[in-house]
Amino acid sequence: MSTYADTSFFVSVYIEDGHSDLADKLLSSNPRIFFLPLHLAEWTHAIAQQVFRGEMSRHEAEAVHSDLETDLESGLWVQTGFPEHAFDLCADLARRHSPTLGTRTLDSLHVACALELNAERFWTFDERQAKLARAEGLKTA
Repeated sequence: MSTYADTSFFVSVYIEDGHSDLADKLLSSNPRIFFLPLHLAEWTHAIAQQVFRGEMSRHEAEAVHSDLETDLESGLWVQTGFPEHAFDLCADLARRHSPTLGTRTLDSLHVACALELNAERFWTFDERQAKLARAEGLKTA
């Protein structure tokens, strides 16, 4: 079963936070999880913000980046390109759902990518994003 996870899921896998236990539990089923250039861009900013806020040292950040690179090289995450029509679908999702759900651009963009990749599940720790995913027929954790 193919799974799309938003970037917060990946952050919780590599950095201990309030969602890490659930992320680890979800991973125990050995899912096939997509990893896009969008994830890498957001991931890099999330780690940089940890350093900026003093929650992580630069050395710790480099170690976390190294862990992600190792997992990408080993095939733990399914690397794929950015879906061609994701931005169009993102705008459509915004028109149809944002007035009632309050979703933001990246919320809709992640769900659009999941739909374009024909993912069956969508994992996020963001409730508005999860509501959007469910509204579009994706199973959420």
